[in-house]
Amino acid sequence: MTDIVVPAMTGKVIACIDDSQYAESVCDYAAWCVARMDAPLSLLHELDKDESSLAQNFSGSIGLGAQEALLQELAGLDQQRARIALEQGKLMLQAAAQRVEAKGVPHVETRQRHGELVDTLVELEPETRMFVVGKRGHRTASAHGHIGSHVESLIRALHKPVLIAQQSFAPPQRVMMAFDGSLTMRKGVHMMAASPLFKGLPCHLVMVGPDTDVARAQLAEASTILIKAGFETTTAIVAGEADVALTHYQQQQNIDLMIMGAYGHSRIRHLILGSTTTAMISKTTISLMVLR
Repeated sequence: MTDIVVPAMTGKVIACIDDSQYAESVCDYAAWCVARMDAPLSLLHELDKDESSLAQNFSGSIGLGAQEALLQELAGLDQQRARIALEQGKLMLQAAAQRVEAKGVPHVETRQRHGELVDTLVELEPETRMFVVGKRGHRTASAHGHIGSHVESLIRALHKPVLIAQQSFAPPQRVMMAFDGSLTMRKGVHMMAASPLFKGLPCHLVMVGPDTDVARAQLAEASTILIKAGFETTTAIVAGEADVALTHYQQQQNIDLMIMGAYGHSRIRHLILGSTTTAMISKTTISLMVLR
């Protein structure tokens, strides 16, 4: 693991704000992260393209003159709705900025963009250190047991860490890394050792699979890196299906934040449904940090 090169961890924390019930937790996690990392914070609200535009084609159902009049009226309604959405977004950003400033975060940047959230975050990724998003957006906030479609798209598209917040926030007291010996998670160990984000918190390194000499050696090497960086580290090898075994361990050990790898890069793995990453995001009741 000594051959791993970790890029310099600089840039902003970007927190994605909407009108879902996850917004306050996103603000709180973002404030916690920037305070520990001494990083700048940018609050982002994305005005999605309106997929339910009222301007439909009524030809054949009403006369041409009536159609033109109606379409003009609908266009006016669309413009009014767009103005209202813009103002709502500004108010959300103001409230979010006030919330994080009250937690001691100075100089908060707010941004409002038009378009698709994934496209915007990919564009902003070069200036970003970490993203914070809610588990579900406002359109799927009540879909318990599922994840928002934007979350899966984001973690497939982005290469910086993504923290996926649950509805409530409490400062993490114990963190857990789902370690599998992959290059992604080996880099993750080095990132964790170098970053101030989790300094002082006990860390559990957990591997799912058979208890072999190879697995023990990989865990021992990862643990040594964290111990040298000052972490109190516990290692464990657990059997079973990854999502079930990791959730069971998390509950047993009162873990309140989990770190795990994202999806694979191959075309085949992109097409696999029900992957461990998706299952963990869907089922877990704690917040997750996903690494690429």
